[in-house]
Amino acid sequence: MSTAAAAAAGSFFPSFQLLVCGSLVAAVLGAAYRLGLLYRLMHKVDTVSIQHGGESVAAVLRAHGVKFLFTLVGGHISPLLVACEKLGIRVVDTRHEVTAVFAADAVARLTGTVGVVAVTAGPGLTNTVTAVKNAQIAQSPVLLLGGAASTLLKNRGALQAIDQMSLFRPLCKFCASVNRVRDIVPTLRTAMAAAQSGTPGPVFVELPIDVLYPYFMVQKEMVPANPPKGLMGRAVYWYLENYLANLFAGAWEPRPEGPLPLDIPQASPQQVQRCVEILSRAKRPLVVLGSQALLPPTPASKLRAAVETLGVPCFLGGMARGLLGQNHPLHIRQNRSAALKKADVVLLAGVVCDFRLSYGRVLSRSSKIIIVNRNRKEMLINSDMFWKPQEAVQGDVGSFVLKLVEGLQGQTWASDWAEELRQADQQKEKSFREKATMPVSQHLNPVRVLQLVEETLPDNSILVVDGGDFVGTAAHLVQPRGPLCWLDPGAFGTLGVGAGFALGAKLCRPDAEVWCLFGDGAFGYSLIEFDTFVRHKVSVSSSGQGEKTQKKPTY
Repeated sequence: MSTAAAAAAGSFFPSFQLLVCGSLVAAVLGAAYRLGLLYRLMHKVDTVSIQHGGESVAAVLRAHGVKFLFTLVGGHISPLLVACEKLGIRVVDTRHEVTAVFAADAVARLTGTVGVVAVTAGPGLTNTVTAVKNAQIAQSPVLLLGGAASTLLKNRGALQAIDQMSLFRPLCKFCASVNRVRDIVPTLRTAMAAAQSGTPGPVFVELPIDVLYPYFMVQKEMVPANPPKGLMGRAVYWYLENYLANLFAGAWEPRPEGPLPLDIPQASPQQVQRCVEILSRAKRPLVVLGSQALLPPTPASKLRAAVETLGVPCFLGGMARGLLGQNHPLHIRQNRSAALKKADVVLLAGVVCDFRLSYGRVLSRSSKIIIVNRNRKEMLINSDMFWKPQEAVQGDVGSFVLKLVEGLQGQTWASDWAEELRQADQQKEKSFREKATMPVSQHLNPVRVLQLVEETLPDNSILVVDGGDFVGTAAHLVQPRGPLCWLDPGAFGTLGVGAGFALGAKLCRPDAEVWCLFGDGAFGYSLIEFDTFVRHKVSVSSSGQGEKTQKKPTY
């Protein structure tokens, strides 16, 4: 062998050995990391503590100002229910999981906070699907906490174990499964922020049973009391002990529990100014306000003052119903399609051009349309076919209206336009009065029933409406007495929301009279929850095409 070849071989083998050693070290470190051995060098596993993950859940909820937790009790989630009660969070159990979600939805809409519901695994969660979808379409910030089988038994055929994450990903803004006790707090904080940021909506956090119960109970179920004999048995025993240690490592270390900053889109000053210029030149302006206008951070009182200062006739829909109180001169309630056709400038504030506006076909091609919404995709729906926005603003609706009014200070419009709309209103209401006097062959005249409700409704009432045609008629005839005093399913049109909405509303506002307007078909979904009203001493009045209860007249 030549001297050069010998030198090359001499330099190759040490380099190769170094590479092999480095690869082995990397493999060992990687295995140690995956097995959690490196994390446990710095973080303690407290094997004697009786704390449990349910306490972490309750601590985060309390730090976020949650007052109510709606549930149907199940063994998978019992620790978090007990912990919430200990921290002063009222646990309200219903007779069906869907009602619990509807109640949380009502709390979210009326308080501007996150409504929280906890249900057990498998069928407990599948029972919530319709209500979660309703919350998604209504843009309600709801936190769904779902039990699950043990993390160790995932995909092994455990009781009530299904792929819950795949079920809820299409329905929720944020989905996460907690696999270690120490992850409960940061996961919940992220979920709460996601529910309220951008376009609000439901979020889902899966809490497997072994992250909720204390160490000694999980150990008893997971690890054999006596180490088995034999190499394979010992290896399995070591794996289970290591798995348990990773589950609880660093579980009780102090962590921030309070709210994270929210990401709420805002209109730019340039966009606001362009909209000011468009509206200032209008002769027949019109505003349509939807539910997004009532979202935080703008209080309803400030929004009402801004709308009154603006002085433009307006239609109110969704949670914006009642913003101006009863019989306000700016509030136009009837003939919306005709008014939109005549307007030269239309401000769609938190309203989208879906079926409720005939996909945009009710808007005149000659009108200048300003639309503001937190969700850009929804804001532009059908704009490629039936309508075109002059200005499309992605931002918080309430904040935008306040800035718009500030830019239009001193602006006034001719009174004849508003008077024309009011006269059309009065004509339509006259036709309703005539219908109320018409005899019916059997049962009750629904128009007459709703007229009586309107005449009887007290000023401190909250209206919950649940049904089809009956509720559609109620929207024309019954006026909420103030802002955030009207609860309907929203665009999904779900039947069965009544009991849950009423439950959440009465708990939020115990001094209010909560009135439920049921269609006869929808009422059947809520019957069993009258037991819930009695158990929790929640007084609710119901009215519909049948009997009315709770110390009210019978129609």
